[in-house]
Amino acid sequence: MTANYDIPDVLVTALRDARHVCVLTGAGVSAESGVPTFREAQDGFWSRYDPHDLATPEAFLADPALVWRWYRWRRELVAEAQPNPGHHAIARLGELVPRLSLVTQNVDNLHQRAGSRGVIEFHGNIFEDRCYADGTAHIGDDSLDVPTCPDCGGNLRPGVVWFGEAIPERALNESCAAAADCDVFLSVGTSSVVYPAAGLADLAKDNGALVVEINPKPTQSSSNFDFVIAEKSGVVLPELVESLSL
Repeated sequence: MTANYDIPDVLVTALRDARHVCVLTGAGVSAESGVPTFREAQDGFWSRYDPHDLATPEAFLADPALVWRWYRWRRELVAEAQPNPGHHAIARLGELVPRLSLVTQNVDNLHQRAGSRGVIEFHGNIFEDRCYADGTAHIGDDSLDVPTCPDCGGNLRPGVVWFGEAIPERALNESCAAAADCDVFLSVGTSSVVYPAAGLADLAKDNGALVVEINPKPTQSSSNFDFVIAEKSGVVLPELVESLSL
């Protein structure tokens, strides 16, 4: 492992030569846009609640109106945020390499707003509504405390993955396939503690990829990476992408 604030020449060369780059992003990327991380304290009315007690199927079954109030509040927070230089740099990177797979643990749609396409949303999308019974996506009626499914009449739920739920099979399969196939794997703004996302870097490395961590602070998995760049993504990524054009 090499820890360095500078961008390694080896990484720049690897990106220039890569046929496939895989990028995994976590909450740290969105935090740079002002989106509070899930582990941060709640504000105002919601300070009395633990997010872990609201983002579960059990909480929704017990009080769907309360859960919907909380998610609508979070939607408002996220809607006010704007993509930051890190988001835009990843979108630009996708234009410079033959193939880029972007896997995000964030649910805020900021990568798409920055111009990235084909984003693999590991934990869903906070702006989607889905039928609680079968997971089908629908557009809910926000005038209702609890929007209902137009097909079955049951409750709609926010289109995110809750605690205790499995990662959607398609997102998991696509992410693993991308990690196993890529030449360069970038882990950006993630704590590398939540599995199965945390295992993607190991999968990439086991299949011969150069694996790089970009995060302001070391993580428990930092020693597993070929390079660690201890800086915010909004600082590193624009510089990295610019170096590819030189």
